[in-house]
Amino acid sequence: MNLPESVGNRIRELRKAKGWTQEQLAEAATLHYSYIGGVERGDRNISLETLEKIIAAFDVPAIEFFRFEDETQRRKALDEHMALLSSKSAEEIAALTRVVREVIAAIGLDMDDN
Repeated sequence: MNLPESVGNRIRELRKAKGWTQEQLAEAATLHYSYIGGVERGDRNISLETLEKIIAAFDVPAIEFFRFEDETQRRKALDEHMALLSSKSAEEIAALTRVVREVIAAIGLDMDDN
């Protein structure tokens, strides 16, 4: 994957995590929504000034923005967890969430890192 595609995917990922539409992101970054679509697809060559507007709209540190992961591997792991949890009750999911938080704390992972 090339850099424009990676940047576009990261913008899409952060936008969806905020629950925003392309229009909402465009408004927050003072850009046109069709431009956001082109950037997310990797079709547009984004300037540093425009990227700065988008990062500011997300209100995340630039270093966090550039934290690219192997999304395929991450998605596969998340899908596996979702499949395991899908047949569980709300109470069971809450109990499992507490256990996961305790395990993460015990092994020293900072929840803010994820």
